[in-house]
Amino acid sequence: MDASYFLARLKRPLLYVMALSYIIAGITHFIIPEAFAQIVPPMLPYPLVLAYLSGVAEIALGVGLLSSRTRKLAAWGVIALLIVIFPANIYMAVSDVTVTGVFGWTLNPSPTAQWSRLPLQGVLILWAWWYTRSMPGK
Repeated sequence: MDASYFLARLKRPLLYVMALSYIIAGITHFIIPEAFAQIVPPMLPYPLVLAYLSGVAEIALGVGLLSSRTRKLAAWGVIALLIVIFPANIYMAVSDVTVTGVFGWTLNPSPTAQWSRLPLQGVLILWAWWYTRSMPGK
């Protein structure tokens, strides 16, 4: 069994993982919007609105990935979203942001974790790009 066969067999299950991840992340933007607003770089206006908008985008793109008719467009949308939100990841890494959420919990990832998110965005972009290509058996 070669690597291309193995990857082809994983492509559909990983699609569902990706779609569900974006849908859940998007819903989370509505459950704890203040937490997401805190990581919006201060030079951007209306952080709470931006948190809600990114939540809507994540839900819509996650749902879009599930349909073969909208999958490629949704995958390109995920790529665009990951590029657009990248400044928030940079802001978190360089500003040592502590996020306060519901029930008073705080999230203060280590600098290593914050900086590790930056190259992870590239991996997520490549993963989404994979779905701009035809699915096996098409």
